[in-house]
Amino acid sequence: MLQVQIVLFDGFDLLDAIAPYEVFSAAVMMTDNAISVELVTAEGPRFVTSGINGLKIEASGRLYPEVPGIILLPGASGDLEGNGPDSIPAILGRAMNTALTDLIEQALGQTDIVVATVCGGSLILAMGGLLEGRPAVTNHLGMDLLGATGAVPVTARVVDDGNLVTGGGVTSGLDVALYLVERQLGPQIAHAVEELFQYERRGTVWRKAGIAPNHPKTLESDEPNVVADTAEKNGDAVDNPATQASVFDGGWDATIATPVGKLLVKLSISNRNGMIQGTATQGDETIEMLDPVLQKNKLFWSLRVTRPMRLNLKFEVSVEGDHMTGIAKAGILPASKLIGNRIF
Repeated sequence: MLQVQIVLFDGFDLLDAIAPYEVFSAAVMMTDNAISVELVTAEGPRFVTSGINGLKIEASGRLYPEVPGIILLPGASGDLEGNGPDSIPAILGRAMNTALTDLIEQALGQTDIVVATVCGGSLILAMGGLLEGRPAVTNHLGMDLLGATGAVPVTARVVDDGNLVTGGGVTSGLDVALYLVERQLGPQIAHAVEELFQYERRGTVWRKAGIAPNHPKTLESDEPNVVADTAEKNGDAVDNPATQASVFDGGWDATIATPVGKLLVKLSISNRNGMIQGTATQGDETIEMLDPVLQKNKLFWSLRVTRPMRLNLKFEVSVEGDHMTGIAKAGILPASKLIGNRIF
């Protein structure tokens, strides 16, 4: 029997979970119980508060990552803007910081389990570091954030990467579930469910197979860079990098106010012959600043952080005396305020 576990968490989106539940339940009726479907949580049986008007749904079981079959994770429903506790990034971050991430990691290590996500469900896995280098899709508003985690965003309705199947958009749960029914049980059952629901699966399922399409030619290193040339003409380039960069030299205690809590980081920045170098230390982990650039008295760089989630953050800071202020940004996440003080 093919077992389907649909995982709920506080703040989950109802349609993301219930639409696949209905598809799989219809397949149960049409296959004489060749498939089973259950609502579960990482913690075990309990009532789970959805993100839609606080409606509670009862999950009857615990997520077992070693059970062969399908594990499906919905996205979240909440505030689209801001960084409050009811914002979608905050809800996804809380779900990521439960036992769910470890359980899904175990499931992805099995050969007889398919992990599927709907809408923002893929972001929970991505922020937990589980999708690095893997093609995936999420809600169109979260594609930049998906890329910032190290995943490979694909603008398709459904993306099939073997033991990982992801759907983009709140209604894609129907498409993900119908595709999985076809993939696991065959096209006749999937077609019968489509007829019952009077719904035809949307879009071509993207898989890394066949002939890859040609892409537009990218700019070569020896070709003129119009953007850079324009910036220099407009005064964006710094006339004396060594002098301007020296104000950033030293060690800094910095705090980044993220949607899922404060991030304490020690920055070490140095200037050698106009070349800026730096590191960021969080706990026992020290990583190099990527591509630091000085423009108009502001320092820009990228940083790959792993706590409280895996993200590629883009920084923009300025310094006045021994005080640093700026922002850190990743995808659709609201810009996080950074403040810091020079310690040496």
